[in-house]
Amino acid sequence: MSTTSARVIELNLYPQYFDLVASGRKTREVRVKYPKFDGLAAGDLIRFAVKDTDRSCLTRVTRVAEYASFEELLDAEGPSQVNPEATREEQLTNIRRIYPPEKEGLGCLAIGIKLVD
Repeated sequence: MSTTSARVIELNLYPQYFDLVASGRKTREVRVKYPKFDGLAAGDLIRFAVKDTDRSCLTRVTRVAEYASFEELLDAEGPSQVNPEATREEQLTNIRRIYPPEKEGLGCLAIGIKLVD
């Protein structure tokens, strides 16, 4: 029998997205499938922070799903899970400002998150 402990990773968020996570309203984090996310699984922890501030919150990963594009991700996950304050089209525009096409081509992750008390 192997015993593995939950992995903890730290990720920065823009303040407007951090506020949604910290309030529990954002339940899906969208990321490109970088190697640092290999093996990320339900039960792992993500500490989100606003860069250059002391603002942070801890979340537990509830699930990880991979998609070929951000469009496919939003259609499957539901835009309100990613950002309840923006339309699907606004979200696509904003996500693609952060991740250009060559990054999107690596694969897209929808990471289910829940605040840890």
